[in-house]
Formats: sequence, C-alpha cells, structure tokens
Amino acid sequence: MSSLLEWFQATGVAATVRDSLVLTAALSAVHLLGFTLVTGGALVSNLRLVGALFPRYPVVEVSRPASRGIAVGLVLSITTGLLLFAPRAIAASSNSTFQLKMLLLLGAAAFHVTLHRGVAWRPSTTPRLQRLIGGVGLALWLGLALAGCAFILLE
Repeated sequence: MSSLLEWFQATGVAATVRDSLVLTAALSAVHLLGFTLVTGGALVSNLRLVGALFPRYPVVEVSRPASRGIAVGLVLSITTGLLLFAPRAIAASSNSTFQLKMLLLLGAAAFHVTLHRGVAWRPSTTPRLQRLIGGVGLALWLGLALAGCAFILLE
C-alpha cells in the first residue's frame, strides 16, 4: 500500500497541485461546494425522516431530490479530494483524523444508499423506523462533517 501512495504522491498531477497555490485554492473551493451539497442534502433528507422538516410532504418527495444533491456533492468532493490528497498521500493516509473521515464517508454513503433509501422510498415504512434511520443518518453525515473540519484544523 505504501508503494502505491508513494507512486501517487510522485505523479505529475500531484506535483502540479503541490506547486500551484491557485490550483489548490480552486480545488479546495470546489471541494467545499461538494461538501455543502452533501451536508445540505443529508440534513434535509434525514431531518425529514425524523419528522423535523417538511412534515406535509411525503418522505420520498423530499429524499429523492436531496439524494441527487448528495450524489452530485459526492462526485465533486471525491474528485477534488483525490486531487488534494495526491501531493500529501503518505502523510494524510497515516493521519488518524483523515482515516476516521474516510471511514465515516464510506459508512454514511453506504448507509444512505442501502438503509436510508430503502426506508425513505418505501411508503409502508413505520414512522418509528423512519425516525431511527433518520437519526443514524444524521449522526453519520454530521460525524463526517466534523471529521472533515477536524482534519483541516488539526492537520
């Protein structure tokens, strides 16, 4: 694994990002935009599941567009994240806060695609199960947001 990280960090793409403050700033801005879409979509969708937002609308009518926002945000965040990761692959990959961030990203995305989506898009789901899934989803996505902020601040 370390040889793959060494190779990734030595690529021309990594050098270009490392050597350009403007490119790094632009990538960071787009990464933040993706983060905003992910977090906003997750908040709206999960708050609807727990019954705290848009109670007059069916869950699926709120969750479906919010899930599209999450998907677009993930594409932006993952793409720019890989580019920002490249110049410091070895150091970042050994950082426990970064590892937690990646674990929460995988967990939150998998949870959203499987359990959240299954509950939100099925009209026969009980309100109690909706609240449970919404609460767990909120915890995962907000944990990811906090881990991302912590990584930036503590790096």
